[in-house]
Amino acid sequence: MTVRSLQDWLDYLEQLHPTAIDMGLDRCREVAAKLGLTRPAPQVITVTGTNGKGSTCAFIAELLVGQGKTVGVYSSPHLLHYNERVRINGVDASDDALCEAFEAVERARGSISLTYFEMGTLAAFWLFEREGLDSVVLEVGLGGRLDAVNLVDADVAVVTNIGLDHAEWLGTTRESVAFEKAGIFRSAMPAVCGDPSPPESMLASAAQSAVPLLVRGRDFDLERSTDSWHWRGKDRAGKPLELRDLPMLTLPLENAALALQAFILAEPSWEAERLREALQRTRVAGRLDRRIVSWRGRDLPILLDVGHNPHAAAYLARHLQREPRRGRRLAVFGLLADKDLAGVIDELLPVLDTWAVAPLHSPRSRGAAELSSALKERGAAVNIYPDVARALEGQCEQAAEGDQIVLFGSFYCVAEALAWLDRCASSGGQALGG
Repeated sequence: MTVRSLQDWLDYLEQLHPTAIDMGLDRCREVAAKLGLTRPAPQVITVTGTNGKGSTCAFIAELLVGQGKTVGVYSSPHLLHYNERVRINGVDASDDALCEAFEAVERARGSISLTYFEMGTLAAFWLFEREGLDSVVLEVGLGGRLDAVNLVDADVAVVTNIGLDHAEWLGTTRESVAFEKAGIFRSAMPAVCGDPSPPESMLASAAQSAVPLLVRGRDFDLERSTDSWHWRGKDRAGKPLELRDLPMLTLPLENAALALQAFILAEPSWEAERLREALQRTRVAGRLDRRIVSWRGRDLPILLDVGHNPHAAAYLARHLQREPRRGRRLAVFGLLADKDLAGVIDELLPVLDTWAVAPLHSPRSRGAAELSSALKERGAAVNIYPDVARALEGQCEQAAEGDQIVLFGSFYCVAEALAWLDRCASSGGQALGG
């Protein structure tokens, strides 16, 4: 029998199903039954939302690990390596483990066609269940109700926020998006929403299934001070709780507050000091991700963020507005064609000084000329480059003391930047684009 490498498997999965997205649970449920899957772990926390899912999952997982739990995290997409999607106690799954899991799913599915994401989800569940974990944190790929992750009943369901994205699948209103995301709720099991104004469709879904829904601003919240922040929330019995003087964090405090509330609903006993330590340890590549590049003898600060829709762009803009500013902010930007270009750039124009735009290594990329035209119509200073690496190099050449480079947009954009940074580190700051 031919032994496939992980890349062989991924290439195979790309062509296995006629469409990349095929919403529905019936096919996955049938294959899961053939695999004999029950639950990937005794405790399951499922996370959906328009933005912030990755950092919220990371916070929840780190909080659980900090209390001595063995924890699996399933997330998507990955930036550089598929292994990033399946992690146990912070360690990426090995190629061998993933290949074995794909082989198990392949044997079980028979003639049932599965998408790339569905195969990956079932493989992750198989791997987690075999490892005998205490908990898993599952990130929804798209929507919630019909996403493959929703095969598993969540002990705590988490919704980060509700914005407009993937309209062709989730609808064009916040009401329709919220209905799809509320599909991860389970009868009488707690749910947490980080959006202070959840649409009525989500509230109605919770009421219909007797779901205790805790909402930020009403049931839990955070308060910033100069050099710390305070959290208030509730335990599973509804008793008020408070954690004061928490350390300031690199990742969004709103997502940390949401993760704390979800964790406390899942875990009745914990040590407060370990919570503080876990929050400080949490990092997510490509999300408000600060790096330094040594470029021709100068150390230049770079901020990477996968903000690719108006909601995420607005958050990035607010984050930049709160930061002390020493010099210019030099943008590097790439976006996929199905994203709201005007909505993204309108949020960030006031806080960025010059723009470098480039196409992405994806057939779904929006052209650099289109990006440039939209920016120039709004009076922005913009240059076009053939790829993200050369755009970064162009902005590094322009950067002066105190300037900051801000790279954002698609996951593809951030992935190309991370690969470029690796090349820079290995060549003493003289990396050249592809």
